[in-house]
Amino acid sequence: MMQSQKFSSAFTETDEPPRTLVEGAYLQVRRDIIEGRLAPGEKLRVEHLKDRYGIGAGTLREALALLLSDVLVVAEGQRGFHVSPISLQDLEEITQMRVLLETNALRQAIRQGDDEWEASLVAAFHKLTNIEERLGRGSDVREWEQRNRGFHEALIAACDSRWQRYLIGLLYRQSERYRHLAITSSPNQRDVHAEHTAIIEAALQRDAKRACDALERHIRLTFDSIRMLTPDLSTVP
Repeated sequence: MMQSQKFSSAFTETDEPPRTLVEGAYLQVRRDIIEGRLAPGEKLRVEHLKDRYGIGAGTLREALALLLSDVLVVAEGQRGFHVSPISLQDLEEITQMRVLLETNALRQAIRQGDDEWEASLVAAFHKLTNIEERLGRGSDVREWEQRNRGFHEALIAACDSRWQRYLIGLLYRQSERYRHLAITSSPNQRDVHAEHTAIIEAALQRDAKRACDALERHIRLTFDSIRMLTPDLSTVP
């Protein structure tokens, strides 16, 4: 997502193909960071990566600059670019902020949402439900993540604060690396479909407290899952 489009959606990916070489490179590198092919803390050597992705050095540097704004890449003075590290402390902070912002946005959405909001939410949930039974098979994880993103976006779509939606999207993108790790490490640990069902049922009944409580539990369970799976994230390859 280019910076000029940051308010157009709470989240970062669409089904549309990239429109520029820079955007295409940004999405490729971002995906490799999220899925662990570029490991936390790994040095991103432009001279190597430009051949890996088949792009020019200038295009790659522009893509890495965009990833800096997502906080998925860090720059260390003259030492170049590195993949941002991960840690339980980082995930805990992300989790706390997601709970604060997303439950507030959901309250607003429930209060302000109309029939169109309800219909979009039901459609997003239906698409997500169709793949949840297959969750955990390697070929399905990326598609599940796309549909999960769509569901979470639909939940807060009726919130009219563009800054709030943008910040939620930024935090969602940060948590995606951890979520991918949890899903691929222990796909059957949680009944994620039941969690989503509890959220949407309460939201459609306009029960803001119950919906927000269910959403908070859902967000916090990712942190709990990661803490049990990998007590020391610094050892994750």
